[in-house]
Amino acid sequence: MFGFYVTHPQVMIDPSVPVPRWSLSPLGKARAEAAAKMPWVAKLGRIVASEETKAIETAEIMARRAGLSVEILPHSGENDRSATGFLVPAEFEKAADRFFAYPSDSFRGWERACDAQARIVGAVDRLLSNHDPDIPIAIVGHGGVGTLLKCHLGGVPIARDRDQPAGGGNLYAFRLADRSLACDWKPFDEWEGPEKWMPKTV
Repeated sequence: MFGFYVTHPQVMIDPSVPVPRWSLSPLGKARAEAAAKMPWVAKLGRIVASEETKAIETAEIMARRAGLSVEILPHSGENDRSATGFLVPAEFEKAADRFFAYPSDSFRGWERACDAQARIVGAVDRLLSNHDPDIPIAIVGHGGVGTLLKCHLGGVPIARDRDQPAGGGNLYAFRLADRSLACDWKPFDEWEGPEKWMPKTV
C-alpha cells in the first residue's frame, strides 16, 4: 500500500501574520476541494498534518471527504525561517536556492536543510513505525521539508531540482512496505491515484 506526501496549495500572503499562521487563499481552498473529490482521497485510512494553519486546513478538507479526523504530526513543520521574517517572493526564491544548495549551512539564521531533513525523516519514521502498512496514509505538509523527505526516500542528495512545481498543492507517493518512491510530484487536484500510474524512475 502507499503513503502520500501532500503539500498545501496557494496561501494568502500577509507580511503582518507569522508564516505558520497563514491560511489558504480562495484558489488554494478551491484546489483542495477539487483534490478531495479525487478517488485516491476516498481510499485513505489516515490523514496527518503539520501544526501550521495552511497544512491543517488542507488536511481538514481532505478528511471530510474520506470520513476521517485529522491527526497532528509533531516536528513535521516547514523549515524554520523565522530569523529573517517575511521575504518578498524574489528574495525568498534566492534564499530557497541557497538553502538547498548548501544544506550544511544556515542562510541568515534559517534552520539548516540537513537539520530540517533529519527532523522530518524522524517524524515520519516515528509515525510509520506504528502504522499498518496495508492502510493508505496521507501526510500533509510543506514543499521544503517534503522535498527533503523525498530526497531521503530516494537515496539522493538534497537538491532544489527535486523540489515541487511552483504554487504548491502537489503530492508524491511512496510504498509503505519499503518506503521506496512510487511516483514523482503530481498536482493533487488532477492525479487520480495508483491505478492510473505509469511507473516512473524518480
